[in-house]
Amino acid sequence: MGSSRILNTYIHQLIETSTPQAPAWNIEKIRAGKPNTWNYIDGCMIKALIELYEITGKDVYLDFADRFIDYFVQDDGTIKYYDPKEYNLDNVNAGKTLHQLYAITGKDRYRKAMDVIRGQLEHQPRTREGSFWHKLIYPNQIWLDGLYMAQPFYMQYELSFRDGRACADSIHQFEVVRELMRNERNGLYYHAYDSSRKEFWCDPVTGLSANFWLRAEGWFAMALIDTWELMPASMSGERDVLRRMFVELIDAMLPYQDPGTGMWHQVINLGRIAPNYLETSGSAIFANAIMKGARLGVLDERYYDYGRKAFAGICDTCLSEEDGRLTLDNICLVAGLGNTDHREGTFDYYMREPKVRDDAKGVAPLVLAYIETLRHGKEAG
Repeated sequence: MGSSRILNTYIHQLIETSTPQAPAWNIEKIRAGKPNTWNYIDGCMIKALIELYEITGKDVYLDFADRFIDYFVQDDGTIKYYDPKEYNLDNVNAGKTLHQLYAITGKDRYRKAMDVIRGQLEHQPRTREGSFWHKLIYPNQIWLDGLYMAQPFYMQYELSFRDGRACADSIHQFEVVRELMRNERNGLYYHAYDSSRKEFWCDPVTGLSANFWLRAEGWFAMALIDTWELMPASMSGERDVLRRMFVELIDAMLPYQDPGTGMWHQVINLGRIAPNYLETSGSAIFANAIMKGARLGVLDERYYDYGRKAFAGICDTCLSEEDGRLTLDNICLVAGLGNTDHREGTFDYYMREPKVRDDAKGVAPLVLAYIETLRHGKEAG
């Protein structure tokens, strides 16, 4: 069967075996044996399901997404298992689903919950350059991941409820990342930056981590295109800032695209060094970001084929059937810097993080890429 039927079957398989208390796609929680909480992984998956509803009109996706988020959000807008004072940008990501569901359902609790999450950002600690700390437990640090987790929510909230008052702050945080974290020689972005220069993993002069991790690069690309999409035409100057950053990042990535599968390696620029591997989640993120950029006109339409090639390569090489069930393979479970595991950000570190199956960090971007193929098909008639 074709990739559309395969993906539809796979998506239904996942939602039929998932509940808010135990989502089948949250492999971190499953492995830890811990109860589920409000988290960015579920936020990625639910956002993808809502967008799948929007393109297909199938209520099964909306109903599941609404029940899932409704389980966490209380009548007063407080959210189960979410503490704003952890100042964790990852926890902002699921707030994007509140915008979507509030627009569709009109539930007042979702509107109030957005205020709760925006309250976290109001007091989020910042680096001396003015960027949000990634988490309270990671002081003075900017991670590329955090731009995706927080900035689209931040921009949408400001435009929807505060007359755009802090939109300039959001744009500034993107500009800080470009100024500090981009390698001018190859156009790629380092995973993280420590403004204090105190962390063991950072360069004592630049404050930068050592490598270019695919999924972090992808999160940043999605942050750029998703935030750009939200901005009105009246913000043409600010849109141009993000457009230029997005185009130059995609152009920097294309020389590293695997000519066979269209995918990218876990450490982007070291594809020829074993045991580097073609990683599913970051490749799916770029497949989505590139096709979306082409659809929105941020990229020339010829770029669409690069994204479509990555999508097809993932479906052909990483999506398979085993014991009567479909499974998506070669997903890096997690990668970060510092903490008690002493994650040092070396090439060897990114290689030793486990590869898993069916984690939403790979599944959700693949669903979003699939949606872009559907949109492209509709536009092409």
